Amino acid sequence: MGHDHDHHGQDHDHGHSHVHEANESNLKRVMVALVLTGAFMVVEIVGGIISGSLALLADAGHMLTDTMALALAAMAFYVCRRPPDGKLTFGYQRFQILAAFVNGLSLIAVVGWILFEAVNRFLSPNEILGETMLAVATAGLVVNLLSFAVLHTGDQENLNIRGAALHVAGDLLGSVAAIVAAIVIIYTGWTLIDPILSVAVAALILKSAWSLVKRSAHVLLEGAPEWLNREVMQERIVRGVPGVGEIHHVHVWGLTPQQLMLTMHMSLSEKGQSQTDVLRDVKQFLLDEYGIGHATIEVDVEGCSDQQIR
Repeated sequence: MGHDHDHHGQDHDHGHSHVHEANESNLKRVMVALVLTGAFMVVEIVGGIISGSLALLADAGHMLTDTMALALAAMAFYVCRRPPDGKLTFGYQRFQILAAFVNGLSLIAVVGWILFEAVNRFLSPNEILGETMLAVATAGLVVNLLSFAVLHTGDQENLNIRGAALHVAGDLLGSVAAIVAAIVIIYTGWTLIDPILSVAVAALILKSAWSLVKRSAHVLLEGAPEWLNREVMQERIVRGVPGVGEIHHVHVWGLTPQQLMLTMHMSLSEKGQSQTDVLRDVKQFLLDEYGIGHATIEVDVEGCSDQQIR
């Protein structure tokens, strides 16, 4: 029976280098968005106090939530740079997924708060200074567009970046809704347009937030990649790699969606074959065809060892 835990050094080092560079770039993008969002939150609070606009103060509260979410995302990218240790032998990459999951839940909480405020405004409409609301909302649109552009040009397969971008997208939609509502209020005086548009924005945020929670929870539960058909992969390995006999006990998961891992049992098609050569070919196939860079493969020489354990 043999075990093989080795990687091809060049591919392994290149993969870690690529992940490190991507995380550094993502951290810089999140920090830019954090500074922009946090700074404008202060402006919006001042504008809300001066104008007496509850809508602006409410949106400032939303941006406070987003500022904390961006800070959490930045902390996740910072923490995941730490090398593996005795307690976390795979390293800290999974912290990004945890941050994305928390950000998704916080977005759902924001949606609940928006709906609660909308109901209150339907029942007790508030007087809103349309001109001040329009000016602040327009400035907010510019800031949110800049933040969204910085994040959206980052790694969209990274769930932490997606979570941060969704928070900013929620602010972006809120700014657009506030501009439309302000124009309607200026020309018609109909203040109910504000909660109506808020509900529409909340519905869009909820759809994206639920998708983020589902995807990050799937990774945290060590689910297989959604695009992967395990049975087809097994058949392709047997057909495509000489020397492979039977494959079973296959488990595929990821530290992140980009860092996939696999364990499996494998038998050789003929006795006397070099286990090392076949294992190397299988691992190269997994890396080239499926992007799986960490594979632990047990070779069954005289039957499956798991079935022999009592």
